[in-house]
This record gives sequence, structure tokens and C-alpha cells, in this order.
Amino acid sequence: MTTVYQKVAPELETLDRFPPPSPKHHPWQVLAVLMVAGCLSSAAGAVVAPVFPEIVDQFQLSTRWAGVLVSAHTLTTALASLVFGLLASRLGSVRILLSSLVGYAIFGGLGAMAQGFWGILLSRALVGVASGGIGAGSIGILSNLYDGEARTRMMGYATSALATATVIFPILGGWLGLYHWRWAFVLYGLGLPAALAGLYFLPKGRRRKVRGIPQTDGIGDILKQGQVLLILLALATASAIFYVVVVYAPLYLKEAIDASSLLNGCVLAARSVGAAVIAAVGAAKVSKRLGPGGAIASGFFLMALSLATIPNVLSPPLMLLAGLLFGLGFGIVMPNFYSALADLSPDSQRSGVLAIGTGCASLGQFISPFIFGPVWASAGTDVFFLAAVIAATVGFLNWLRR
Repeated sequence: MTTVYQKVAPELETLDRFPPPSPKHHPWQVLAVLMVAGCLSSAAGAVVAPVFPEIVDQFQLSTRWAGVLVSAHTLTTALASLVFGLLASRLGSVRILLSSLVGYAIFGGLGAMAQGFWGILLSRALVGVASGGIGAGSIGILSNLYDGEARTRMMGYATSALATATVIFPILGGWLGLYHWRWAFVLYGLGLPAALAGLYFLPKGRRRKVRGIPQTDGIGDILKQGQVLLILLALATASAIFYVVVVYAPLYLKEAIDASSLLNGCVLAARSVGAAVIAAVGAAKVSKRLGPGGAIASGFFLMALSLATIPNVLSPPLMLLAGLLFGLGFGIVMPNFYSALADLSPDSQRSGVLAIGTGCASLGQFISPFIFGPVWASAGTDVFFLAAVIAATVGFLNWLRR
């Protein structure tokens, strides 16, 4: 059965349309490889976050700018996702994905051998480039293998899987960090078996000549819409607030109660549990009941409440509860933002626009330490109250526009 897009605009065929998986390549195997690859990409920062305080202590880094080590990969991810999104149409999404998985393993492993701030920073930046390629390749393959409601459902599963990855990897990174912080970087080596599995299971695309209007012109027109620009700005803001918890919550717990890397990993994992659960089963229901604007507003309010409680909570169970609450809010906000962005994009440009949204979210994570780092250095826990005020303000504005 042909899709509506094929009926209306057959001249806008993509370069990387895949044939149906053969019996050798069962759909669940293909999906499993894509989910694993996406999980590794989303865990690029979660791996190092639990051992971040130990890195700061070892190299005597200033806490004012040390947060850049955790978020450095997000800038290169934002830039690389745009570049690889364009290259995927020429080289093929599978090639981009497999080569990026290999690079992810190699560049991530360099962090374990780094001897100073600049060595780790270089490793983090290169990991971000590879992570951008993984994201662009995975999105390209998914968008070509599935259409309509099936594609939407697969994207929902992918969102939940990515959030689940940030549950597992902080715990693993924190556990390995108990022996030495360098051991946490070994987890990046999982990119190699993922690449081998992709080489065997992923279907190879058929290259086709593009006819008609270039996709970049259409994307440019979409980005001129005021609603699209507001959503991209809101995605960057939500991600910047998200990284306040990732970067400064472990530092606060280390100072307040001398928390171990394992406890920090568990607290970071708690927010991911909330995000995974609500993204998979609750975000759509909340949106249906409150509307997209109301759902986004309620998510920001939950994030604000969690942020405001962090400086007042020193009991590990309450820390986990606060992290869970933050994850619930974040898990409501992000899927509804991406859904709204998809609704404003035509089918032929949807993958590209969503890739730009992902890039804006990564950019928000990168600029977070530059905004909140000076606040942490000068005012300490006030950074959580500032982030809470910003989250509440964005939530209130979305409530007014619901």
C-alpha cells in the first residue's frame, strides 16, 4: 500500500529508502540494533556524570567551568547531527551509523588514557561527533523503515529506550568508578559490538536519484515559522535545565554528604526511570487530557518542584524521589515538544526538522554550564532555585497558551 506522501509527491523520493527486511534480517533484530545504538548515543554524558566529582578532584579543576567536561560532547553532537543528517542522504544512513559506532568506542576510550583537562575535553568532543552520527543514522533508518502511525509508535519506543539507557549507564559508570574513575570510560567500548551487530542485521539501502525540490529549501521555509522557532528555543531551555541536575546535583551531594559515585549514579538513574516510564505510557495520556500546552506546562512545574527540593534534601531515599519527580516532568515535556514539532512539519521534511530539534536540545545542554556554572561557583545551591524559577516560568507561559 502506498503512503499519502508517495501519492502526492512521488518525485520527492529519498536517497536512502530501504527494502523490507529479509528473513535473515527480522524486523525485531533491526529494531534491537537501532535501540542499542540510540541508547549508547543518549548515554554519552551519563557514563561520565557519576565520576565527574572524582575527575574534578584529581585534576584540581575549577567548579566554575568544570561542568564543560560533562556537556562538551553536546555542542559537537548538535553540530554533527546537522552535518551527518545531510551526509546520510549521500552516503547512506547505515554507513553513517556503523562508522559512528566505531568512532564512539575509540574516542570514548581515549578518555580513560587522558592525563589532564584538555585530553578529556578532546575525548568528550570527539564522542559528541560520533554521537551525532549515531543519532542521525538511527533516525534516518527508522523514518525509512516505518511510515505513519507505525513510525510514531517506534519513535515512542525509542524515546523510552533512550531514557532507560540513562538509568543503566549511570549505575554502571558509578559502579566502575568505585574502582577508579577511568574505568567508567570502558563502557564506550560497547560501540564496537553494536557496530558488528549492525553490519550483520541492518538492511542496506537502495540509492536513488533525488528529483524535484531539494529538502533543504523546504526545511528553511519550515524554520521561518514562529511556532517552530519557539519550540526549538523551548527544547534548548528544557535541556539546559536538565543538565543542571546532571552536572551540579552530584557536586552538591559530594559536598553535602560525601556521596559516593554509586549513590550519584543511582540519583541520576532515578530521574531517567521517571522519564522512561512516563514517556512510554503516560505522556500521550496527559496530553490527551490537558492538551499539548497543558501537558508541557505540568511537566515544567514538576521539574521546578524537584529542583527546588534538591538543596533541602539530604536523605538518600528522598534524593531518589526528587530525581524520580524530575524525570516524570522531563518525560512529559520532551515527547510533547517533539510531537508538536512533527505536527508542524510535512512528511518529506519531518526527519530533518526533528534532527534540528535534537541539535537544539544538545546545544541547550552545552550552554547550560556557561549559564549556571558561574551561579554555582558564586552562590552554590542557589543554582537549583534559579533553574526552578526558569522552569516554572516556561511552564506558566505554556499554560497560558494551552
